[in-house]
Amino acid sequence: MNPRRELYTLVTADLISNLGTRISVVAIPWLVLETTGSPTKMGVVAAAETLPYMLSSALATPWADRFGVRRTSVVADAASAAVMAVVALAPWLGFGTLVALVAVAGGLRGIGDRVKHVMFRPAAQRAGVSLIRLTSAYDGMSRGVTLFGAVLGGLLIDWVEVTRAIWIDAATFAVCALLIGVLVHPPASTEPAPRESYLRALRGGFAYLRTDRVLLTMLVVVSALNMFANASVAVYIPLWVAQVFGDPAGFGLVLGVFSGGALLGNLIFTVAGPRLPRRLTFAVGVAASGTPRLLALALSDELAVVLGVTFLSGVAIAAVNPLLGAALYERVPEALQTRVLGIAGSVAFLGLPVGALLGGWSVAALDLVPALWVMSALCLVLTVTPLLIGGLRMDGGEAGPAPAEAGVREDRRAIPRR
Repeated sequence: MNPRRELYTLVTADLISNLGTRISVVAIPWLVLETTGSPTKMGVVAAAETLPYMLSSALATPWADRFGVRRTSVVADAASAAVMAVVALAPWLGFGTLVALVAVAGGLRGIGDRVKHVMFRPAAQRAGVSLIRLTSAYDGMSRGVTLFGAVLGGLLIDWVEVTRAIWIDAATFAVCALLIGVLVHPPASTEPAPRESYLRALRGGFAYLRTDRVLLTMLVVVSALNMFANASVAVYIPLWVAQVFGDPAGFGLVLGVFSGGALLGNLIFTVAGPRLPRRLTFAVGVAASGTPRLLALALSDELAVVLGVTFLSGVAIAAVNPLLGAALYERVPEALQTRVLGIAGSVAFLGLPVGALLGGWSVAALDLVPALWVMSALCLVLTVTPLLIGGLRMDGGEAGPAPAEAGVREDRRAIPRR
């Protein structure tokens, strides 16, 4: 198969899987509401999916290396399709069974997402596609799928009812498994790694990440950004809209404007990204996408002002994820990609649950505007200060520490350097 066509197939399969995930994000809570009428149970189901997702992203990666990333992807997506098909029958199986099935689906999805992303690097290299361009284009398309999938999920519930919407989610996983199983064939070097004990393999991933100061700093910063972003979405923006604008439509407008800015930013960065200085671009993207959004809510009671700042912040955030993704692909040795990418994903997501709790606590303790001032200052400290004191050298795809320095044994021939 043509290398570029194989890369496009891999990315398309991943986006189809993401589309199904976005549909289920809307459909499953609605299913719980229809069958139980309990908001508390809706929260339980959401947590039952999120926690296994984060855990499997990091903890299941040594097994994926041993089994092979392509086979793991196919099996995880095929199993996800089966589980989601059973979830569609959950009203007859009971709430406890639904929680268990959703937890299994979250765990499968976590490792399935990680191994597909591991296959991106060899596919891009064989196709002659710049990694920074790939990560930027993928980030933009993923954001578009997120928007479209959420809307489509709501429409499907209205058009075909909630259980059939979940069946469609199951079908997207089946299509993803079929595409990768039949059309994607990564080089042999990305297949099963040398056998070693599970704990040794997992320690190797953590050890490598601990010794790479550039990646660790970037991940800490992105996790902090996620924390404040989730606090904004879960608490600050809805309260600001309720108190100042008074129309819940304003909440959706603010989120939509941010996503629109991010999509525009992705288009710009996909074209210009390879020519931009990485450290400066990452720092500007981080600084402009976090603190200004909080300050706009604290300083203004004009929706137009908040929308304008939010749009520019969306444009700025478009550089952050692609630069982190490119750094992970370029700096991490091939034999450690699955483990390190999985751990990195979990670290980056740690800020999400913390942010929701921090947002609610800060408003309860300080009221909205004082909380926004405090969180603006804290956001600036946690996201910008690490970049100022870290002395990061991101340009040119600088390689991280050698595997021996990270306490990991591997075949040196399997470590491409840029």
